[in-house]
Amino acid sequence: MTNKAKILLAVLVVALLALGASLFIVDQRRFGVVYQFGQIQRVISEPGLNAKIPFIQTVVYMDKRLLTLDSQDTEPMLTAEKQRVVIDWYVRWRITDPQYYIPNLGGATPAVGAMQLNRVVRNAFQEEINRRTVSQLLSSQRDELMADVKAKVLAAVRGEKPWGMDISDVRITRIDYAESITEDVYRRMQAERERVARELRATGAAEAERIRAEADRQREVIVAHAQRDAEKLRGEGDAAATRIYAEAFGKDEQFAAFWRSLNAYRGSIGSKGDVMVVDPAGSAFFNTMRQGAGKGAPSAP
Repeated sequence: MTNKAKILLAVLVVALLALGASLFIVDQRRFGVVYQFGQIQRVISEPGLNAKIPFIQTVVYMDKRLLTLDSQDTEPMLTAEKQRVVIDWYVRWRITDPQYYIPNLGGATPAVGAMQLNRVVRNAFQEEINRRTVSQLLSSQRDELMADVKAKVLAAVRGEKPWGMDISDVRITRIDYAESITEDVYRRMQAERERVARELRATGAAEAERIRAEADRQREVIVAHAQRDAEKLRGEGDAAATRIYAEAFGKDEQFAAFWRSLNAYRGSIGSKGDVMVVDPAGSAFFNTMRQGAGKGAPSAP
């Protein structure tokens, strides 16, 4: 290769390097911020191929997409009735103008804006929560609270020194009592549930006693009626038996005497193990038996 060819090749390489250093591409997700000697020369927001002065100008890319800032601070806030609550929230935001964002916030990264935005959002929440009760935070004024916080944050980022960002949404994801208060609330809830349980048990015991007393009363009434009917039937049976005995005894006086003797001995010997010593010669019972046997026992039962 001749010297002339070498020189042409070197010039071509330098030209290609200079061309590569002077061209850059900005895509649709980012801003292209062109610096010259540490100062912002221009901001490119449209996607495409762009040129810059090589080795003099530099390009910094900034995200233009919608970003999310989640709450990181768990420090309790005071409500209107001085209750300590902890809230979780998030903010949807984006960088809209790097020419304000970079000098007013001190950097070109999203982390710089998120740090400043976190402080403003927390202060806005603290101010609005101080004006509301827990009941309002949980129900009636929750949406109003988020709208008021968003308005305060927008006023801060669009103030005398704009931050070059826009706030799309502010949302609360959780509102809860501080841990110490939560434990007290749980204890009160437990005590209330135990009180209700005791009342229910007492009511059940009283109802059980009432039902038991009513059952005992009904049992006594049924037993009394059964005893009354049994005595009535027994009396009718005894009357019928007496009438039958009277008719039978009236027909045969000797049989009646013999039957009375049997009943007397039956009553004297009450149980199976009883023993009676009787003189056969002087016993009326045996005399009756002997007389009955001698006469052919016409009256024997």
